[in-house]
Amino acid sequence: MHKLACILLWIGGLNWGILGLGMLMGKMMDWNIVHMILGTLGPVEGIVYLLVGIAAVYELATHKNLCKGCDSKSGGAM
Repeated sequence: MHKLACILLWIGGLNWGILGLGMLMGKMMDWNIVHMILGTLGPVEGIVYLLVGIAAVYELATHKNLCKGCDSKSGGAM
């Protein structure tokens, strides 16, 4: 579950980063990758966004316990 949540967060983070870059380039360029792939499938697009949100909440709640890099014994930052 941890790996799936990380993958969904990467997808969401990259999508937001690309979308922000498009906005900064002017004319509100629609670089929403999820929408580009699933644009005609509105409900499916909504499900993807919902899953990314759930993944973020899941990671916030469980990351420290599941991530070896954040383990207090290994001197992780979190």
